[in-house]
Amino acid sequence: MLTVEKIGGTSMSRFQDVLTNIIIGKRGKKKDYYNRIFVVSAYNNVTNWLLEHKKTGDPGVYTWFEQQTDYHAPLESLLCSLIEINKTFADIGLDLAAAEAYIRERVNRTKLTLDSLAHVLSSGYLDRQSILLAAREILASVGESHAAWNSVNILHNNGIRSTLVDLSGIRDSQFLTIDERIYKSFRGIDFSKTVTVATGYAKGTEGIMREFDRGYSEVTFSKIAVAVKADEAVIHKEFHLSSADPKIVGREKSVVVNFTNYDVADQLADVGMEAIHPKASKPLENAGINLRIKNTFDPDHPGTLISKNYVGRESRVEFVSGTDKVVIVEVYDPSMVGQVGFDMQIMEIFNKYNVSYVVKSTNANSISMVIWEKDRNKGLIRELKERYQSVTVKNVAVVCAIGTNFAKPGVLAKAANALAANRINVECISQSLRQTNMQFVIRRESFEKAIIALNDALCVDRS
Repeated sequence: MLTVEKIGGTSMSRFQDVLTNIIIGKRGKKKDYYNRIFVVSAYNNVTNWLLEHKKTGDPGVYTWFEQQTDYHAPLESLLCSLIEINKTFADIGLDLAAAEAYIRERVNRTKLTLDSLAHVLSSGYLDRQSILLAAREILASVGESHAAWNSVNILHNNGIRSTLVDLSGIRDSQFLTIDERIYKSFRGIDFSKTVTVATGYAKGTEGIMREFDRGYSEVTFSKIAVAVKADEAVIHKEFHLSSADPKIVGREKSVVVNFTNYDVADQLADVGMEAIHPKASKPLENAGINLRIKNTFDPDHPGTLISKNYVGRESRVEFVSGTDKVVIVEVYDPSMVGQVGFDMQIMEIFNKYNVSYVVKSTNANSISMVIWEKDRNKGLIRELKERYQSVTVKNVAVVCAIGTNFAKPGVLAKAANALAANRINVECISQSLRQTNMQFVIRRESFEKAIIALNDALCVDRS
C-alpha cells in the first residue's frame, strides 16, 4: 500500500514525535517503513519569516524586498534562526555541521538570485508584479527545502534508507510545469525500498503561489498523490478533526469525527476550518483517492477518513464550525421584486472588486451577503450605495452545522432552539437543498456561545 503523507509545520517542529509516531511507529521491520512519500512543510513560523506573518501581517524578507529596502539583514537574521532550529534536532541525529553548510549555501544562493531580481526590478523594463511573484516563490521554497533536507539527514543517521526529492528547482533552469516536474522527479524511484521525502513547494512555469499562495504545500501533496497513484493520502496535523474547536467547547465535548466526505471538507474550508485546501482536495476526489486526517501526537487513533461518496448511516450533524471574522452586506431596493437579473447586477459589482461571499440569503426586496472582513472594500460599498436605495454593513459571525446526512425533520428546529435557549438571535439563515450545511448569521459577540450551544445540542447530545 503506497501512501502520500503531508506533515504540517507545527508537527515538523517536533520532528522527534514525527520520527517516533509516524515514520517508525509500531513497525517492527525497516522494510515496513517504506512505500511512503512524506511531503513536508517548513518548520513552524519559517514561512512567516520568509514572506510575512500569515495572521498579523508582520513583515518578512519578502516585505523588505517588495519595498526595495535592505533585505540582506533580514535574510541574515533568518539564516541565524534556521541554524538555531537545526540545533533542536541534534539529539535525534541531525548532522549539525552538514546542516549548517547546506542552509548557508541555500540562503546565499537565494540572496544572489534576489539581487539579480532587484537589479531588473530597478531598471523598470519588466513587469513589476511578475518579478515580485518570482521573488515570493523563491523565498517560499527555502523553508520546505530546509525541512526536507534535514529530515532525510536525520533518517539516514537513524539507519533508515531515505530519498530527497527537492521540487524547488533552485539548481536548475528547466522550463517545466508543476505536474511535469513532479512526474520527472519521482520517475524511477522504487518506493518499496526507501522513505521518500519531498518539499511542499514545487517550482513550475505557472507559479504555484499565483493561484494558491500559502496553501501551496497541500496542492503539491495532492498532485504527488495523483501522479504516483497513491492508495491513500494522509495529512498529519497537531489536532484531530473534531465536531468543534476544543479550545472553545472543551476537549471532553469535542467529538472526533471518524468518517466524512469531500463535500463536507469543502463546507469546512469555506468558513476557514480547512481539513485540506479546496483546490488540493479536488484532484484527490476526482482520482478516487481517500484522504485521512491524523493527529501526529495520537498515533494509535485512526483519524478521520474523507472519501467521495461517504454518507453517514445515522442522520446527524458531524461538525459545528464558523468564523467571527466576517461582515454582512445587505442590499435593499423595492425595484428588485420580480426583476430578472437583479442579483446578477449586484454580483458584477462584487466581481469587479474581486470579492466573493460565504453566505447569501434573499427575499423580495433585499439580498444579504456575508463576506470576509479582510475583503471589506470601501470602493465596493460606495458603489453599492450609489446604485441601490439602501445598503447596510454590519460586523457579524457565522456558525454552521455541517454533515453528510441530516436531511430529516427536526434538525433545523433543534439548532434554532439551542440558539434561542442561549438568547442568541439569528440575523440571517441559509441552507441549500443538498442539506449539508445550515448557516446561521449571528451577532459577533455571540460566536463562541453559539458554537458551544450547537455542539452540545447537535454533536454531543445524540438523542
